[in-house]
Amino acid sequence: MGRVETIGEVAEQMLDYVENQHTFMADKPMIVPVRGYLDPDQWRAEIDLVFKRLPLMLAFTAELPRPGDYKAMDAAGLPVLINRDKAGKVRAFLNVCSHRGAPVASEGHGNCPRFTCKYHGWSYGQDGRLLAVAEASSFGEIDKSARGLKELPCEERAGMIFAVLTPNAPIDLDAYYRGFLDDFEALGLADWTFLGSREIHGANWKIAFDGYLEGYHFAVLHPDTIHPRTASNRMHYEAFGPHMRIGFPSRTISDQLRALPRASWGEQENKGFDFVRILFPNVSAFIAPEITQIAQLFPGPTPGTNRTVLNYLRRDPPKDDEEQALVDASINFFRDVTYNEDYVIGMEIQKGLESGAHDELLFGRNERGNQYFHEWLNWYLEDDTDLPQPVL
Repeated sequence: MGRVETIGEVAEQMLDYVENQHTFMADKPMIVPVRGYLDPDQWRAEIDLVFKRLPLMLAFTAELPRPGDYKAMDAAGLPVLINRDKAGKVRAFLNVCSHRGAPVASEGHGNCPRFTCKYHGWSYGQDGRLLAVAEASSFGEIDKSARGLKELPCEERAGMIFAVLTPNAPIDLDAYYRGFLDDFEALGLADWTFLGSREIHGANWKIAFDGYLEGYHFAVLHPDTIHPRTASNRMHYEAFGPHMRIGFPSRTISDQLRALPRASWGEQENKGFDFVRILFPNVSAFIAPEITQIAQLFPGPTPGTNRTVLNYLRRDPPKDDEEQALVDASINFFRDVTYNEDYVIGMEIQKGLESGAHDELLFGRNERGNQYFHEWLNWYLEDDTDLPQPVL
């Protein structure tokens, strides 16, 4: 990976990109087979070898701030229940009753001291233990200690809650994120306010995720929304293992930075430049003063679909109705741009790939972030840790 650049150094790089009309470049273009976006076997391998093995960011501290708070959700087709117990510890379980497999909590958020199956009324504690069997005298003898909810490896860090979707799997966030969580820790995300989420659907999850990884398309696809603020085809990439921090300079970065002492350039996020923080395999975080959008992308029920949850957070809650209206407008703007511009073209791309017109897709030298993502995805799909890992 090499030495991690300071944000001031990154800002200087992005200033150079804009002033001298170039960008971060790979050595050569990369070819990706079209079948990777269509093939049911690869889709299943991605779920089994990536989504079920790696730590996934599934929730935010701000979603479960109090003891007893819980979130029930679908993650890559699996029912997951995350809760904070009375001691403040966060746990994750498969949301599946050990009696007949029904959920013990409905999807969404809530607060409760125990979870009760909606089918026959079996109840479970915040630690997943089976507490009571409905009408136990007529049911027969069972070992309740062996019939708890199936727990998932889970850890809370930097204002986010991570879990592995396979019981008893290892979880080592330090080894996996390689210092990148320090970036989120510095943001103070744990103390932010969760404003809610929006769900959208689109093409194959990689088609959708590819759009978060480059700004080559800004001028053409976002002429009235993103491009008036952000330079097109000007990107800077930093790697933390498979994860990335992508820098996007503003069109006015020269005016913003040249007026300030060089030592303060690294403090100009959301002024002279923006970052999109990528958590492999499926999270894109755009931090902005007025609103933050953190997207979670999951494979859909078929290879040609995805389900995306757009989460919205803010450092401070809206102080009055007027500010709430501005926040709501920002949420609607971000959601509409993401869906109406990026996801709609993604579904058209999916249709184009399914037509059989081409066997390969190309990622250019200027699309190094996309190349890097696909290199890491291929590395995990090989399922051979002796292979060399990709390097940015």
